[in-house]
Amino acid sequence: MAEVGGNAAANAIYEAHLPAGSRKPCPDSTMEERREWIVRKYEYQDFVKPTLRLNSTNHSSHYRQSFRQEEERPSSTSRRSSMRHLLSRKKTSKNSPSKSAAMVEFLGLLKVRVVKGTNLAVRDILTSDPYVVLNLGHQTAKTKVVNSNLNPVWDEEIMLSVPSGPPVPLKLQVFDYDKFSADDIMGEVEVDLQPIVAAASVLEEAMEDQIDDPGEVQIGRCLATAENALVSDSVIRLVGGQIKQDLAVKLQNVESGEVQLELEWVPLAQ
Repeated sequence: MAEVGGNAAANAIYEAHLPAGSRKPCPDSTMEERREWIVRKYEYQDFVKPTLRLNSTNHSSHYRQSFRQEEERPSSTSRRSSMRHLLSRKKTSKNSPSKSAAMVEFLGLLKVRVVKGTNLAVRDILTSDPYVVLNLGHQTAKTKVVNSNLNPVWDEEIMLSVPSGPPVPLKLQVFDYDKFSADDIMGEVEVDLQPIVAAASVLEEAMEDQIDDPGEVQIGRCLATAENALVSDSVIRLVGGQIKQDLAVKLQNVESGEVQLELEWVPLAQ
């Protein structure tokens, strides 16, 4: 995905293909209208260019089909009531995955920059062709393949939506691409998002209190332990009004390997 920075740039991607007749929420819009917009925009990515969509399951198409059916019903049932029904029930269609997923709301967006890998495991004769797969909730995205390199530089940015509720860890897996057989796993790790989510909450409160932008400051530090797989302590910074966290993680269940990431919190557009 192309580089994304701030709400305006995020909107340029998440609202790139608005269907005719679509209306963005305005200041006097109801909570139901705002919730509908957020679900369609960030979870199902209805307005994103198709080649950039990150959804890995097929319940997005089921939602859009259900939404169209609700829209085509007689006016005796209001559109608002129909959407309330869609947002509150679980998917039970025969065409849906066996594990039905409830609709969720989102805290914000997480821009993940997959920088590079170091000392990755050998899975071919003398080298590997590594790529990274990220999972957050139902979303899945992957980087390009770097051929014949145990210290690959991906330098790719991926935008994921962060569901509300207890923070879900960001799961990272590294695979070796094989043309004629199944790709071999080269390690995995889970990244705790609680620190950056908590920092975003503090920043939101500061903005509500109209606190001036202090410039670049350190607002938190995650200590490296055996449990979190950090290579070294990770600092959370406020830079130009944006919350950022740089971290390097040790891959688990593998003989060697580290991956460097840069996280940035992007608030939902108002």
